[in-house]
Amino acid sequence: MFIDTHAHYDDEQFNEDRDALLLALPQKGVGAVINCGQDAETSARCVALAEQYDFVYATVGIHPHEAKKYCEAEIEKIKALAANKKVVAIGETGLDYHYDFSPRDIQKENFRANIRLASELGLPVVVHDREAHQDTFDILSEEGVPAGKAVYHCFSGSAEYARMIAKKGWYFSVGGSVTFKNASKLREAVAAIPDELLMLETDCPYMAPVPLRGTRNNSSNIIHTAGEIAAIRGSDFESICELTNRNAEKFFGIFAQKK
Repeated sequence: MFIDTHAHYDDEQFNEDRDALLLALPQKGVGAVINCGQDAETSARCVALAEQYDFVYATVGIHPHEAKKYCEAEIEKIKALAANKKVVAIGETGLDYHYDFSPRDIQKENFRANIRLASELGLPVVVHDREAHQDTFDILSEEGVPAGKAVYHCFSGSAEYARMIAKKGWYFSVGGSVTFKNASKLREAVAAIPDELLMLETDCPYMAPVPLRGTRNNSSNIIHTAGEIAAIRGSDFESICELTNRNAEKFFGIFAQKK
C-alpha cells in the first residue's frame, strides 16, 4: 500500500466521479491520501472529504497563487479548520515566481503567516516552491522551522539544493515529473535525498507520470513514480514502498490502511 502525500480531490476535475474513484483507491494499493487546501474555501472542502473517508487526511492553508486573499480573517478561518482531528499539516503554502499570480511581497507575507500558524499549532508545513528556491529556503530558515516540520512538495530543485534542505532535516515529496524525459536534473536530486526524508505524491489531478502523461492523474498512478525512483536509487519497488510509507506516517502522524 502506498501513501499519496499530496492530492487535490476537491478539484472540479473530479466532480463527475469523485466518490467512485476514492472508494476504489484502497483496492488499487493506496493506503492513505493527504488532500491539500489552497485557501479557506478549498481547505474546508478538504476537511469535508477527510471526514467522509477514513483513509483521507487534510491540510489547510493559503497557496501562493491565492496569497492575494491573505488577511488576518483568512488565517483565522484556516486556524479554525485546523482544529479538526483529520487535519495533519498547514499548507500548501510557499512561493511561486513562475506564475506570480499574487505579488511577491504578499506571497512572502502569506508564507510567513502560514509557517507561524503551523508553529503555533505544532503542525508541519507543506511547502510550494516554484522558481523561488533561495527565498523559500531563507524564509523557512528565518522562521526557525525545525527538522521534521516541513516538506517540499513536488520537489523541483537540484541535487545541491536537495543537500541544503536535507541538512535542515526537511522532507521531500516527489511526484510524476521525475518520470518525464527532461527530468535529468530532478533524477540527480532524487538520488541525493536521504532515505529518511523521501516521500511520494501525485499532485493529482495534475502531473500524471509517464506513461500516462497528459491524462487526469489519480493516486493509484503513484506506482509509476515509485518504480522510477526505485530505479534511480538502485532499490526495489517494495523497499521504496516501505521506506516512503514509513516516512509519511512519521511526518504526518498517520497510519496507512492495509489491504
